[in-house]
Amino acid sequence: MRPWREGSGDRRGYHHGNLKEALIEAARRFIAERGIAGFTLVDAARLVGVTPAALYRHFRGREALLEELAGRGFADLAERLARALTSRGSALERFTRMGETYLAFAEEEPAYYAAIFETRGLNVSIDSASRPSPFDMLVEALQSTFPEGFGGVAPRFIALEVWALSHGLATLSAAGHLPKGPGLPDKYELLRAGVLALVHGARGGRP
Repeated sequence: MRPWREGSGDRRGYHHGNLKEALIEAARRFIAERGIAGFTLVDAARLVGVTPAALYRHFRGREALLEELAGRGFADLAERLARALTSRGSALERFTRMGETYLAFAEEEPAYYAAIFETRGLNVSIDSASRPSPFDMLVEALQSTFPEGFGGVAPRFIALEVWALSHGLATLSAAGHLPKGPGLPDKYELLRAGVLALVHGARGGRP
């Protein structure tokens, strides 16, 4: 996503005929570059070249715009996780690939990722009537990968640990706090090692 600059010609307004989409894209770009804490509707209005009052025709406030971003982020992440789950490899490899997909999503879509956690978190359905949340998909994948279970440990507990590991690595990486250097593992290697350790431990050392 290339940086936005004042006067760069990227402003969008009513004459483009789709102010809502322009606002969503402006919010994505602003949050990706500057973070979510200081984001306001005035920022979005400035990027698209309209007055703040015009935004309320599409969004009732800042939270409504973030909810829209979060919903789109949920859908995007769910599609990526579904592809990872049906990719090639063993059941454990596919399950681990879901975690890798999560890390890649956090890096490639920082605005979506931030909006998800600003609003609801991952343990919420995208569409409560028909679509599971990414966390529910993780639980279902874990259950299908290890149908024999974990010796009395609930699969949701193991899935929560894997989620916490993935989220922690994504957050540390985004902040530049993961140690780097010769011989040090990257976030994907750390994730794979962590998933194997969690699963191996929960199964009492069984392969």
